[in-house]
Amino acid sequence: AVLAAAGASMGDVLKVTIYLADMRDFAAVNEVYEAFFSPPYPARACVQVGALPKGARVEIEAVAAKP
Repeated sequence: AVLAAAGASMGDVLKVTIYLADMRDFAAVNEVYEAFFSPPYPARACVQVGALPKGARVEIEAVAAKP
């Protein structure tokens, strides 16, 4: 919804940072990532954090640029 409001789409995403409460969730997150993006995939970083707001297990930050 944020991308659409800016006139962009998932294809305009250049980099994604994924914050996980538990790195054991990486395989599941990776499956979802591949469902939302297609090759060539955006650059990606994934890190485990001590805690996320409201007890969330995952938070995703995306950087996009509209040509």
